[in-house]
Amino acid sequence: MGEHTADRPRIVVGIDGSAPSKAALRWAMRQAELSGAVVEPVLARREPLESWYGLAENQSYYDEAAGNYLAEVVDEVLGADRAGEVRPKVVQGHAAAVLVEAAQGADLLVIGHRGLGGLAGSLLGSVSRYCVQHATCPVVVVRKPRD
Repeated sequence: MGEHTADRPRIVVGIDGSAPSKAALRWAMRQAELSGAVVEPVLARREPLESWYGLAENQSYYDEAAGNYLAEVVDEVLGADRAGEVRPKVVQGHAAAVLVEAAQGADLLVIGHRGLGGLAGSLLGSVSRYCVQHATCPVVVVRKPRD
């Protein structure tokens, strides 16, 4: 098994606020209830365009905004009185690379799939495909919830 937090398994979940990522978080929490795992919802934050041109004066503003957004998504999906340990974190970088890195030593990586439907929907998206190919732990891809 992967790296444990105080002898507990660890489940990393990719969060971007989409319906599939919220479904992935719900799935991960159910799995955590069965395994006693700590759940780590991870939001990848891209570098703001302003910083490429030297206009971003305060990177902590972007980190705080991303952290607040992640907390809102987690609270929306799991509720404030959730059972189990949840450790949200924001990491700067491209989603696929961030998730694979965050899943180093984890027991499981759970991601949502935004399938397009039909033939295109049967193929994994670029982030899902990258994670499945490069993660060092098992990967669960949760399909988009049906309306």
